[in-house]
Amino acid sequence: MLAKSLARLSSGSKIVSPEDDAAGLAVSMRFDAQISRTQAAKNNVSNAISFSQTQDGFLGKVAKALDRMSELAILSQDVTKSDSDRTLYNNEFTTLGAYITNVATKDFNGVSLFTSSALSVTIDSEGATFSMSGLNLGASTYTTATGSNVSTVGGAATALTNVKAAINTLASDRASAGASLSRLQYTSEQLAVLRDNLSAANSRIKDVDVAEESTAYAKYNILVQSGTAMLAQANSVPQAALRLLS
Repeated sequence: MLAKSLARLSSGSKIVSPEDDAAGLAVSMRFDAQISRTQAAKNNVSNAISFSQTQDGFLGKVAKALDRMSELAILSQDVTKSDSDRTLYNNEFTTLGAYITNVATKDFNGVSLFTSSALSVTIDSEGATFSMSGLNLGASTYTTATGSNVSTVGGAATALTNVKAAINTLASDRASAGASLSRLQYTSEQLAVLRDNLSAANSRIKDVDVAEESTAYAKYNILVQSGTAMLAQANSVPQAALRLLS
């Protein structure tokens, strides 16, 4: 008992070998596996949050570009401007359109940021998934807007209509991205709480109570020392008898 108590104190675990608590060991092993899977799911969700935040960062810049493009479309309809002036406006308009087209090709660790395909994010230790909506900057609404021009009054009017449609679509896409981000952040927090609770439950099963075990160790140590002293005393009795006989 003294040796087992010492083993518990030195290892920090009250289940030193399976016979100490066979059922407790089985439950603890399952908890250990679930805790590891929960941490892995939390890592997945954290990466998905980073993905969504990167998406929204680009979309915020695209929104500013579209705002400026709509402004240029209005400026090009100024009756006091000549076609030469409109050509200058169109240069900026097409450059901003090219910027949006370029953003549509960006990726995150090799995964396209802007695609129509939804992404399935693993959100718990059992492999359940959450479908994160795809955001496609290559959709026809965007390409129509970026392919417009404001070099003429008529072209500027058409471009304005197209850019306004793109702005509406972008607003909807950013709302979807925000909804997914909010859901993922709640999931991440929930996984953190679950991991902590599982760890606490597992600790109650297998971790040694140091105060209680230290008391037991002191008790067993005293018993061993007392037993040793008694044996020494018992061994001295025959020695005394032999001295009397001699």
